[in-house]
Amino acid sequence: MKAQTMMTIKVVGSGCPTCEKLAQMCQQVIEEKKLAAQLQKITDIEQFLELGVFMTPGLIINDKLVASGKLPTIETLIRWLEDAAAQEQ
Repeated sequence: MKAQTMMTIKVVGSGCPTCEKLAQMCQQVIEEKKLAAQLQKITDIEQFLELGVFMTPGLIINDKLVASGKLPTIETLIRWLEDAAAQEQ
């Protein structure tokens, strides 16, 4: 049996209310869906460009930028995280 790999989720933003909301949404989905995931908040503006985020909030799942400059719906976020988790198995 293959060990489950932990998914990496990065919320990129300065700490604005929208960025915080995205982090909260990610945490909610991780807990509700019991996903093996590590959630990181990237607040260092110098790292934004290195990560390819030009507008915040940015969402990176397993090193892939999936959203920038907008807050996804919870349904979209669930789909992205479940799809990424399935690829990790």
